[in-house]
Amino acid sequence: MGHIEVDLFSTLDLVAQAPGGPEEDTEGGFRFGGWQAPFQDPTIGQEIVAGIMAMDALLLGRKTYEMFADYWPTQTDDFAGGIAGKFNSIPKYVASRGKINLSWTDSHQLETDLPSAIGELKSRHENIHVIGSLNFFQALYTGGLFDRLNLMLFPITLGQGKKVFSSGTIPARLRLAEPALSTDSGIVLLRYDLLEGEPETGQM
Repeated sequence: MGHIEVDLFSTLDLVAQAPGGPEEDTEGGFRFGGWQAPFQDPTIGQEIVAGIMAMDALLLGRKTYEMFADYWPTQTDDFAGGIAGKFNSIPKYVASRGKINLSWTDSHQLETDLPSAIGELKSRHENIHVIGSLNFFQALYTGGLFDRLNLMLFPITLGQGKKVFSSGTIPARLRLAEPALSTDSGIVLLRYDLLEGEPETGQM
């Protein structure tokens, strides 16, 4: 049985909206699109590339899929450490209830029964990654349908924007899977495994 990892970029106040560019997601009047761009960190870059090269399937929400499908097919195989070649060669799955253009090579739309669709994906692939796709992540989190959260925290706060954990977040327990990785630019990479059961309580 395969596993699903979610890769998210977040500020310290857990805003994960539009890290890549100004036009990525302006919903709610968000004006800080592209906040990740000033942090050109080679250590984090290596971690991102390593994760991508290890995956055998890509799972995305509709908005992120459309951005990726518009960009990556036009890039050469050797771009950014081989990322383009990897993305273009592996199966892509998109979660969307509406009709979507699946022209990107080897792209497939998930069935509407998300738990069933995720189970099928995990029986077919070993290492599935969700990148960004913040709205879709909320559905995965609520349903306990992922295995690991790779959370990259950047040393800024924005005070507005969509959060990693929305108002619909369920009680859940996570375990740090390996020691945190910190970089000279102040980015911290935390890898959490999702555990079964709700958080325990006690008296201090």
